[in-house]
Amino acid sequence: MGKLLSVNVGRGHQADYTDQDRTGIDKRPVDGPVALTAPGPRGVAASGVAGDTVCDLRYHGGDDQAVYAYSREELDSWEQELGRELSGGVFGENLTTRGIAVSDAVIGERWQVGERVVLEVSATRIPCRTFAGWLDQRQWVKRFTQRALPGAYLRVLTPGEVRAGDPVTVLSRPDHGLTTGMVFRALTLEPELLPQLVEVDALAAHQREAAAQRLRARQRN
Repeated sequence: MGKLLSVNVGRGHQADYTDQDRTGIDKRPVDGPVALTAPGPRGVAASGVAGDTVCDLRYHGGDDQAVYAYSREELDSWEQELGRELSGGVFGENLTTRGIAVSDAVIGERWQVGERVVLEVSATRIPCRTFAGWLDQRQWVKRFTQRALPGAYLRVLTPGEVRAGDPVTVLSRPDHGLTTGMVFRALTLEPELLPQLVEVDALAAHQREAAAQRLRARQRN
């Protein structure tokens, strides 16, 4: 069993390192219960976390990216490499966890958080210019890609409230073995993994389609 260390939300603010002029990547821990819901279709709906701002609906928000989780263990590893403190939420994650293998979570894996909420691992994170600008680390996208510790996006199956200190329990795990880390590697540095992505229905539709498009392009070449 894992634990939810913090629930983090971001308020939109202006920034010159994002194409949209505003970003909600600066997420901070909040006290008290926070409602998680399925927000709606990608490109229209925003975050599934109450009080959290999503400014660029082209790439963020929607049911398949309702909640983003990152583990404290992986943040600690980055702290050692970067030589700086990384508080919960600094990677733009909504849930900072301990005791859950987030980047090794299997697509379709289901978590219960607290007494009621059920989440399903649905997609990987792909680093962007906004993430790099926010952290202000040299060659950050390259470094993040090489480490392949992307965290996990989750969809909300059973809505409800969560708070820091809640237990996180893995309820079920599919046997296909495709993890969020493998999806990340397939879409970045290891295209030989792409065929596995198109076979997993629980993977977010936009990432399945991205994999299919790249496979078709490789076959033409």
